[in-house]
Amino acid sequence: MTVLKTSMRTFLAHKGRMALSAVAVLLSVAFVCGTLVFTDTMGTTFDKLFAATSSDVTVSSKDAGDGGETTAGNGKPPVIPAAVVDQVRGAQGVKSAEGAVFSTSVTVVDGDKDSLSPTSGGPTIVGSWNANDARTMEITDGAAPAGADQIMVDADTADKHDLALGDEIGVISALGTHTAKISGIADFTVTNPGAAIFFLDTATAQRTLVGESGVYTDVNVTAAAGVSDDQLKRNVLTALGTDYKVQTAKESADAGKEGVGDFMGVLKYAMLGFAGIAFLVGIFLIINTFSMLVAQRTREIGLMRAIGSSREQVNRSVLIEALLLGVVGSVLGVGAGIGLAVGLMKLMGLMGMELSTGDLTIAWTTPALGLLLGVAVTVLAAYLPARRAGKISPMAALRDAGTPADAKTGRIRGLIGLVLTGAGGCALYLAGSADKATEGSLWLGPGVVLSLIGFVVVGPVLASGVVRVLGAVLLRAFGPVGRMAERNALRNPRRTGATGAALMIGLALVACLSVVGSSMVASAGQELDKAVGTDFIIQNDQGQLVTPEAVEAVRSTPGVDRVTEYKWTQADFTTPDGKTSDDTAITAADPTYATDLRVETVAGELEDAYLPDSMSVHEDYAEDHDVTLGSKIEVAFKDGTTGSLTVRAITSSESVVDAGAMYTSIDTLARHVPAAKMPLDQLVFVSAEDGRKDAVYAALKQSLDGFPQYQVRDQTDYKEALQDQIGQLLNMVYGLLALAIVVAVLGVVNTLALSVVERTREIGLMRAIGLSRRQLRRMIRMESVVIALFGALLGLGLGLGWGATAQQLLALEGLKVLDIPWPTIAGVFAGSAFVGLFAALVPAFRAGRMNVLNAIATE
Repeated sequence: MTVLKTSMRTFLAHKGRMALSAVAVLLSVAFVCGTLVFTDTMGTTFDKLFAATSSDVTVSSKDAGDGGETTAGNGKPPVIPAAVVDQVRGAQGVKSAEGAVFSTSVTVVDGDKDSLSPTSGGPTIVGSWNANDARTMEITDGAAPAGADQIMVDADTADKHDLALGDEIGVISALGTHTAKISGIADFTVTNPGAAIFFLDTATAQRTLVGESGVYTDVNVTAAAGVSDDQLKRNVLTALGTDYKVQTAKESADAGKEGVGDFMGVLKYAMLGFAGIAFLVGIFLIINTFSMLVAQRTREIGLMRAIGSSREQVNRSVLIEALLLGVVGSVLGVGAGIGLAVGLMKLMGLMGMELSTGDLTIAWTTPALGLLLGVAVTVLAAYLPARRAGKISPMAALRDAGTPADAKTGRIRGLIGLVLTGAGGCALYLAGSADKATEGSLWLGPGVVLSLIGFVVVGPVLASGVVRVLGAVLLRAFGPVGRMAERNALRNPRRTGATGAALMIGLALVACLSVVGSSMVASAGQELDKAVGTDFIIQNDQGQLVTPEAVEAVRSTPGVDRVTEYKWTQADFTTPDGKTSDDTAITAADPTYATDLRVETVAGELEDAYLPDSMSVHEDYAEDHDVTLGSKIEVAFKDGTTGSLTVRAITSSESVVDAGAMYTSIDTLARHVPAAKMPLDQLVFVSAEDGRKDAVYAALKQSLDGFPQYQVRDQTDYKEALQDQIGQLLNMVYGLLALAIVVAVLGVVNTLALSVVERTREIGLMRAIGLSRRQLRRMIRMESVVIALFGALLGLGLGLGWGATAQQLLALEGLKVLDIPWPTIAGVFAGSAFVGLFAALVPAFRAGRMNVLNAIATE
C-alpha cells in the first residue's frame, strides 16, 4: 500500500510532465478503437442493407454473379424467362413471386450529360420498381414510374446532384440511351452507403436494360406464413430443378457482403497497421519520459533507498506510475476513438459514402482491446527505466539531482546495433538481388525490420557524429548560443537517439513509399511510351463496355487512320499435356493490335496469332503446360463452340501493359461464338493520320458527345490519370502516417520540456551571467531543430534504402525504373526543421519565463 501511495503522489506531482506521454497513448488507442468502431459500423450498415433488400428467396440465372452483378460480355445482365415466375408461384409455401429487372452496367447522366454516378466508387443501379423495393424504400416526393417517360431516383442521389421532379435523366446501357423525366424521389428506410439507384417501370426496364420483353434478371419470392427460407428454397428447387441459381435471404446477403467484406478487411488491417506504427513511436516517447523522470529523481530515489525501500519496491513504484499513465491515456483514447470513428463517418459522407451514426457499432471487444493495448504498451515501455530506477543505490542521495546517469553510450550497444543493421542490410541486398519477386519478398520483410531495429539501437552512437556535423553546418553561425544548443543535444546521446528514432520511423516509411510510388509512375510511363503504338484509347472508367454504335462513331471521325477493337471473354483451355484450365481469360482483337501494342515475344511473332484459328500464350503458361510454337490447344469458348487453335506466338511474362494476356483474332472468335453472344469491346484503340493527331483528338471528343459514358485519352492523359491514382493512394497513406509523426513531435516536445526542467539550475546560472531570454529561447529551438533533423536524416536514408530495394522487386514484375522524388525528400527534410521549431515553442517559452533566482536555488 505504501508503494501505491508513493506512486500516486509521484504521478500527481509530475502530472504535467506525464501529459504528453498520456496524449501519445491516447492517440494510439484512439486510432485502434476508431478503426474498429468505424469498420464495425460499416459492417453493420451493409448487413442491414443486404438483409433488408434481400427477399426470402431469390431466383436468378446461373450466369449471374454472387452479388447479382452483370457478367455477360454483351453488356446486358443474364436473364431468365418470365415463365419461371409462374413455376415459382406454383411451388409449395410460396406466398408471392414477382419478376424484377436490374443492371449495374449502366451510366446515368443529367440533362447536361454530367454523370450521376457516385464519386465514392459505389455502384450505379437501374432497375424496375417492384414490391421488394417498396419494402425498403419510401416514396417521399412524386410517384413511382408509370410509363416509358418516367423514372424515379433515390433521395441521396437527388440531394447530391440537386435533382427535382420533372428533371430529365438519360440512362445509357449497352442498348443505347433512354431518356425520361423524374416522376418520384424515394428514400431508403435503412442507410444507403453510397449507391445511386434509379427505377423504371418493368416494361421500360426490360427494353432499356436487356432489350426484350418476357424476361427478368431475378424473381423475388416471399414465403407463406410458417415456412422457413430454407424450406422455401427446397420447394422452389423442386419446382424449377437445378437450371437456376436459388438463394435464401441469408445466402444473398452473405454473397453481397463478401465483396464488401474483402474491402473492409483490407481497410481495417491497413489502418490497424498504421496504429501499430503510432504505438511503436509512442514507446520511444514513454521510454524517454520515464528515463528522464528517473534521472531527475535520482537523489529522491536514493533517499528512498537509504530509508529502507528495496529495489523491488522502487521498480514497482515506477511501473505503477506507468500503469496509471496507461489507464488514464487508454480510457481517454477509447472515448476519443469513438469520436474519431464518427469523424471518419462524416468524412466518408463528404466523399459520397453515407454512414449513419444510428448504426454506430461499439463491440465490447473494442474498448477492451484498446485498454489492454494501451496499458500493456505503456508498462512494457516503462520496464527499462523502472529497472534502471531499481538499481539506484542509497549513495545516490549524496549526488546532485538530475545528473544524467548515462551520458555516454556503451560499446556493447553500438556493437549490437551495427550487427543488427548489417544483418538488415544483408537481407535487403538478398531481396534486391533475387531472381524472382516472390523469393525477394521473403527477404524484404526481415531486412526492413532488422535494419529499423539496428538503427534504433545504434542511434545514440550515430547521434554523436551526426549532431556534430549538423551543428557545424547549421549552428556554428549562431556563435556561442549555437554551440550550447549542439552540446545540449550531445549531452545525453541515448535520449537524443531515442527522440530522433521516434521521428525516424514515420519519415522512413514516407521516404520508402515516395520512392515506390514515384518509381511505379515512371516505370508505367516508360512502358506506355515503349509498348503503346496507338494515339488514343477509348474506354469507360467503370468498366461499361463499348457499344457498336460508339465504335461506328469513332470510325467515321475525320482524320482517323485505323481503329482496333479489343474484346475479352472466357474459355476452357485443354493443353497438350492433358490439363484443362477452366474459365481462362482470352483476348480477341483486330490484327492491328500487334501494331497498337508492341508486346515482346520470346518465340514467334505476335502478328501470326491473328491468323485464322491461331492464338498466343504467355511465357509462364507455356512453361507450366509444355506449350511450344505449333502446339494445338482445345479452346471451349464461353457461349460458343470448341475450336482447336494453333499457338503462333509466346509473349514475355514480364510485360507490364496487358500482362499475362493470351490473344486471338476477333474473326477467330466470331467463328466459334454466335453473333448474338459476341462480347462487346472492352476498349478501342484509335490512330490518327500523320500530322493530324491534335485535330483528331478534338474530333473524337465531338464524335462521342452523344456517348458521355466513354473517355478519350491520349498517352499524356493516361499517364496523368495513373499519376493521380497513385498520388491519391499515397496521400491517404501519408495522412495515416501523420499520426505517427504527430506522436513523434509530442516526443520532441516532451524531451525538451523535461530537459528544461532537468536544467533549471543551469538555465538560471546562464541567465545570471548574461544570457538573454531571446538567446535562451533560440538555444532551445536550435537544439530541437538539430534533434528533428537528426531523426529526419536517419529516417530518409533508411527509407531510401527500403524504397530502392522494393523497386528492385518491382523491376522483376516489369517496373524497371528507379525514380527518387528528390523534391519530396528535400521537402520532408526541410519540413522536419519546421517540426523542430514547432516542438520547441512551448518549452522555449517556459524556459524564458523562469525566475532567475528561483532557478539558481533549485536543487
